[in-house]
Amino acid sequence: MARPVFSATSPWQLVDADGRLVARGDSSETVSIGAANSVLRLTERGASTRSAGLQLMFAATGSGVVSVNGRRYRGELALVGADSAVQVINRVAVEAYLRGVVPRELGVRGPNERAALEAQAVAARSYAVTRLGNASRSYDLVATTSDQVYGGVDAENALADAAIAATEGLVLMYDGRVVSAPYYSTCGGSSAAPSELWRSGNEAFLKPVSDQIPGSDRYYCDAAPRFRWERTWRGDTLTAVVERYLRAVAQIAPGPVGTVRGVAVEGRTASGRVAAIVVDTDRGQYRVRGNDIRYVLRSPGGELLNSTYFSPEVVPAADGRLARLTLRGLGYGHGVGMCQWGAIGRARAGQDFRTILRTYFPGTSVARAY
Repeated sequence: MARPVFSATSPWQLVDADGRLVARGDSSETVSIGAANSVLRLTERGASTRSAGLQLMFAATGSGVVSVNGRRYRGELALVGADSAVQVINRVAVEAYLRGVVPRELGVRGPNERAALEAQAVAARSYAVTRLGNASRSYDLVATTSDQVYGGVDAENALADAAIAATEGLVLMYDGRVVSAPYYSTCGGSSAAPSELWRSGNEAFLKPVSDQIPGSDRYYCDAAPRFRWERTWRGDTLTAVVERYLRAVAQIAPGPVGTVRGVAVEGRTASGRVAAIVVDTDRGQYRVRGNDIRYVLRSPGGELLNSTYFSPEVVPAADGRLARLTLRGLGYGHGVGMCQWGAIGRARAGQDFRTILRTYFPGTSVARAY
């Protein structure tokens, strides 16, 4: 495995866990760091490798920006030996972190969509604040959709920066506490309550919210690329997909899952989403509920199902197997909390960020956390 290479836009230094200087360089110099048996090993300027301890901190001087493999980040980089790899943790202030999150989560937007960027900044800040100080691991958040997509300096743009600065320190509050403010791409017409998708209880501020534009048959999020969608599987392809992914969400006896003969919807939720599906195979029937459906009915390449807001068309084969399954659906994402394309549509319609947040998180207020 290639060792990560570190550099900075200003003079940099490496210090160990006790604050002792391990190495330094200027903006033209790089350092490569690997790990063996969780011990970090350092190679400077192409010279011989030497042991450098279990943990290091890589920091630039002044307002310099640090880089790992060419990707730029504000703050510092904590480097931790993890068996034969190096775990890299960007330690960065919340506001600087958001500069790398908001554009990645909402995309590059125009001036008439600034209120959506401001709503996204408050939601993302609230999500981050509720996860600070996680004692079970050495970092607070991961940089993917498991938490929030984070792209560092390379993701930043001026309009998103302005939205973050205009809402600095503002978070979403309910009943005197900062709340985790979930969001997703496109609701398809209505958001959902948590219990419709997840194995969790409901929150008073997370409930189905219609995205229909008053006095029309349109929706604030209907400009989204996946407001409407369709996905089709051949029977043999769906059998392979179910065989690969069903075990992660359902209790299944050892042996093959079986050849898929049909897929049926079992109930609808309050927002109109599919409550559960029953996958019928020649070895048994398997019930899959809520957001787990998206993890089972993937594309052949492994992409999650767009949403659980769909209707199926099942075409049987003459031998009793499934010839084809087509799902026609609405929306993209889990559906709980703020619809990002809905926020964009509402911003275009002239709503401010506080109105957008009050709509998707009923009963909440915006307040300053710091």
